[in-house]
Amino acid sequence: MLTENSKKVLERRYLKRDSEGNIIESCDDMFKRVAKTIASADSEFLGKEDIEKTEKDFYDMMVNLEFLPNSPTLMNAGRSLGQLAACFVLPIDDSMEAIFETVKNAALIHKSGGGTGFSFSRIRQKGAAVSSTGGIASGPISFMKVFNTATEAVKQGGTRRGANMGILRVDHPDIKDFITCKENSTELNNFNISVGLTEQFMEAVEHDNTYELIDPSTKKAVGIESAKNVFDMIVQHAWLNGEPGIVFLDRINKENTVPGLGEIESTNPCGEQPLLPYESCNLGSINLYTMLKADKSGFDYDKLGRCVVKAVHFLDNVIDVNTYPNEKIAKNSKATRKIGLGVMGWADSLYAMGIPYNSEEALDLGYEVMKFINEESKKASMSLAEIKGVFPAYDKSIYPAKDIKVRNATTTTIAPTGTLSIIAGVSSGIEPAFAISYIRNVMDNTEMTEVNPVFEAIARERGFFSDELMRDIAKKGTISHMTVIPEDVKEVFVTSHDIDPSWHVRMQAVFQEHVDNAVSKTVNLRNEATLDDVKAVFMQAYAMGCKGVTLYRDGSRDLQVLSVPKQQVKGPSPLASAVIPKPRPRITTGLTEKFKTGCGNLYITVNYDENGEICEIFTNTGRAGGCPSQSEATARLVSIALRSGIDTKEIIDQLKGIRCPSTIRHKDLGILSCPDAIGRMIEKVAKMNGELKEEVKKTIPYLHYGEPSAKTPVKKEEKNSESRPCPECGAMLESDGGCVICRSCGYSKCN
Repeated sequence: MLTENSKKVLERRYLKRDSEGNIIESCDDMFKRVAKTIASADSEFLGKEDIEKTEKDFYDMMVNLEFLPNSPTLMNAGRSLGQLAACFVLPIDDSMEAIFETVKNAALIHKSGGGTGFSFSRIRQKGAAVSSTGGIASGPISFMKVFNTATEAVKQGGTRRGANMGILRVDHPDIKDFITCKENSTELNNFNISVGLTEQFMEAVEHDNTYELIDPSTKKAVGIESAKNVFDMIVQHAWLNGEPGIVFLDRINKENTVPGLGEIESTNPCGEQPLLPYESCNLGSINLYTMLKADKSGFDYDKLGRCVVKAVHFLDNVIDVNTYPNEKIAKNSKATRKIGLGVMGWADSLYAMGIPYNSEEALDLGYEVMKFINEESKKASMSLAEIKGVFPAYDKSIYPAKDIKVRNATTTTIAPTGTLSIIAGVSSGIEPAFAISYIRNVMDNTEMTEVNPVFEAIARERGFFSDELMRDIAKKGTISHMTVIPEDVKEVFVTSHDIDPSWHVRMQAVFQEHVDNAVSKTVNLRNEATLDDVKAVFMQAYAMGCKGVTLYRDGSRDLQVLSVPKQQVKGPSPLASAVIPKPRPRITTGLTEKFKTGCGNLYITVNYDENGEICEIFTNTGRAGGCPSQSEATARLVSIALRSGIDTKEIIDQLKGIRCPSTIRHKDLGILSCPDAIGRMIEKVAKMNGELKEEVKKTIPYLHYGEPSAKTPVKKEEKNSESRPCPECGAMLESDGGCVICRSCGYSKCN
């Protein structure tokens, strides 16, 4: 069932390794490990035979790719870390002690592999008096930077980067500073940010009225703003770089299932899971593509219902076997026992059924299937409650009034399934496909075209399949203008940028109607989209009952090539442009040399292109240890600098002469440090440059810098200068909910 790409992603990110980094379990072993651990939560309630059956049920639905839990569960279940929740929400109160207590808790969460969401709305505004010291407050933005720095420090030592959500209420006096806080692309890079919009504010926007800014300490009005002007500012910056997003706080709290525990102020980093303070995300997704009937005429609802029951049981068990970062999180997570069952493979399912994503039929089907999942998940939670009891905070929930006894305060969420969908080999969440075909790098040197299997089957059946066509599709990102493809096929196999933004919002809205929590969905806009287009998306999301919305205008968040685009877009000009490196050559030639260091052997490879120009550096350390991460980081940065046109001599001058105590105490090594060795190796190859050029041309005359592996559509006669390369493999990134993913190697912003 697993594709080769799926296996590579699992090997790279999920499978157990020994102390030397060697993989010590198979993909099948991983599923068995997870199933056994999660089933063990039933030991207090069920006998051995029932537990063994549950374990087999859990294993079967994972190995058959019918259901997958969130990444931390796959990674950590049955292992020493044992932290299975994806994300957490932490409170931030308005005192120095409380703020730095939260910084500490956030760092521990990031260390364990989780993400964090915060509301900074309780922190008093910049310039407000601080009675305890007689000074003035620095405001929420300054403390966001503290959290960002702490995240960066933890990230450097971990294997899974910490991600944050920062939310500020629209009526906070510092709201304008918050809206603009990510204008500089170098700041707050470990945060997604969203403005918390109120019903009062949105009504003021609709009627072009003013609204009050409220001091979070005194709860008194301290200013008045034009709602339209503030909303326009949000729109402008969302157009500029995709941030801030928006969340409708009053709407979220209107549907808070446990209002007796307080008000919801924030969400997880991707925005789909509103949580009370110290609660956690326990998420998983059903692969809808595997729930289709054999003839692909529709969904097999009997099979889907059985999967929902097992998935709810699985996610509820996760809460009990999880090792939480601290006792407060453990207590609050178990008090409400919130789970979030969602879906993936929606776009592929529509392809298989011959239904265009941008059609009323697709909307009706989305409404129907999510209504079914939501209702069946409630029934499953009620069945669990009969055996294991209701959640502890049941009396503070909405359920006693409804005379419903459930095990979980919430059961459904639509999360971004980024890496999980790669493992399952299907489209992500409820997103439309980003591309029908894309180019994947294999072993760094070989490119392979990967085609949507449903499309490939149709193309072969209809007789228009060719490798050349598939590669052409990968470069263009869409089939909408290809005359060789039949019109009825083009109508069905639409991609993200083929679809009018209004259809994105409408699809999100129909799923939201039957989701307890929220829906992670990115509204993808073309680069030429205007401010009015962004405003229309936001207003439509509000009108249709969404709990929030994230959008991304193609190319808006990326570093821009120093050239004048042929077509100017309407709206404000992007901020200062920057240079991005040339793509690495498809094929390179190089030299490798071994250096002895104070920590062991260091192997340095210097590769060059067809012109004899150095284009990349690789390092590898022997078993003796050393500082492999630092050497790799140096090599990566040097490679980027070389492909960005930085003079080789300048790089050599910066590296040569750097000293390391572990090396310089050995007098016979001939180098001063690993960076010094890298500099010397570059210098050595650079001196050979003249001799190399002609020889290289003879051996690899076809070598060239290829076009980026772009999946975003580009305008005719215009290269895609706005691609977002994956930081690990260089392939194209996709916006997926509040996250970004690479379908080539499995990298994601949160994983």
